[in-house]
Amino acid sequence: MLTNDQLSQWDRESFFHPSTHLAQFARGEAPNRIVTGGEGVFIEDRDGRKLLDAFAGLYCVNVGYGRTEISEAIAAQARELAYYHAYMGHGTEASITLAHMVMERAPESMSKVYFGLSGSDANETNVKMVWYYNNILGRPEKKKIISRWRGYHGSGLVTGSLTGLPLFHAKFDLPLAQVIHTEAPYYYRRPDPEMDEAAFSDWCADRLEALIEAEGADTIAAFIGEPILGTGGIVPPPEGYWEKIQAVLRRHDILLIADEVVTGFGRMGSMFGSTHYGIAPDIMTIAKGLTSAYAPLSGSIIGDRVWRVLEEGTDAYGPMGHGWTYSAHPIGAAAGVANLRLIDEMGLVAHAGSAGACLNARMAGALADHPLVGEVRGEGMLCAVELSPDKAARAQWEVPGKVSGAVVAAMLRRGVIARAMPGGDIIGFAPPLCITEAEIDTVVAATAEAVAEVARDL
Repeated sequence: MLTNDQLSQWDRESFFHPSTHLAQFARGEAPNRIVTGGEGVFIEDRDGRKLLDAFAGLYCVNVGYGRTEISEAIAAQARELAYYHAYMGHGTEASITLAHMVMERAPESMSKVYFGLSGSDANETNVKMVWYYNNILGRPEKKKIISRWRGYHGSGLVTGSLTGLPLFHAKFDLPLAQVIHTEAPYYYRRPDPEMDEAAFSDWCADRLEALIEAEGADTIAAFIGEPILGTGGIVPPPEGYWEKIQAVLRRHDILLIADEVVTGFGRMGSMFGSTHYGIAPDIMTIAKGLTSAYAPLSGSIIGDRVWRVLEEGTDAYGPMGHGWTYSAHPIGAAAGVANLRLIDEMGLVAHAGSAGACLNARMAGALADHPLVGEVRGEGMLCAVELSPDKAARAQWEVPGKVSGAVVAAMLRRGVIARAMPGGDIIGFAPPLCITEAEIDTVVAATAEAVAEVARDL
């Protein structure tokens, strides 16, 4: 029986929810869920229903719910100093300590970390730094950013432009002119089914090279990419992809931004996706796993090559005019310090590698041969099941998302939360890194049963 119906009414009357069908929600045609608690990999709603969250919120609750080590650190920081700004050299014990901890874990070629609040604002910062960098170097025309179709980098004006999913462009006058897109490394959707992974990686690199030549390398500042495509379908890079892409970028003096918002701090079974895939970025974007979402915090990790030029710029032109009121917020920083310590103490990076391999293997074992399953893929603690009405032809349904939505709804009835990914019929999994083998079996069983139920209905 539902409780506190006034809260539900206020929700529909007053709350503008992100990524929501606004009209259906306001009319009461779409459900609302009011979440009241969580522990480990489970959340609980106001009706007392316990659900296994196999997507860790939005890939972000890496250490799991209910970790008092982080909540107590937040409370202690709020009592001691709830806020002070980071402008003009100001810092707090928490923000300075977290910066040191992040840089201890970052690749050796990185220099400093700038803290924001979300992955979106971190990527806005990254683009501004890239433009500043090229202006200081006397290259005012070198400003375009190459992103990839199906990539996800945020929902702002620039970051929504970087995102390569039509949902985030439609009716928003995006993408902006400074952003251009190249092919997604989506092997399942390769143009020639006879291509092996290495040949497909060559094709992606050739398409990137052709785009650079068409636009002019002297107009292109940077390339941004997630080590593994996240919201675009949880798509691991094909064999040799990052090696070949980086060779093209080096040849044309184009900076590389690695968007580690999803992959940072253990999700790949490595501390960062960059180290996992042999990526040598000039800038790295971090968020989600930085605090396990116990408080909002993001970061832009600036590499040595870029940092030296930023310093030259301030020597020539004075202090850089960039900052947010909440940059390096001490409560977020305190959450980050406690979170990174907990990741180490719980051994979650290594666990994500072994448990993630278990998740992917068991999901493939349960579903890879199903007639409606085109592909089971993933790496680390990321997994996806792509559905198809014609397995051999890799076909798609006429209305993308309807079938995967039905599967996710059927999983929810079995007490498991997964995500229907945009741009196809793809079921995504990104559970907290602390998930156990028994809990993985629960996720796999719910998925297999839900796919079977929807297949019968079809």
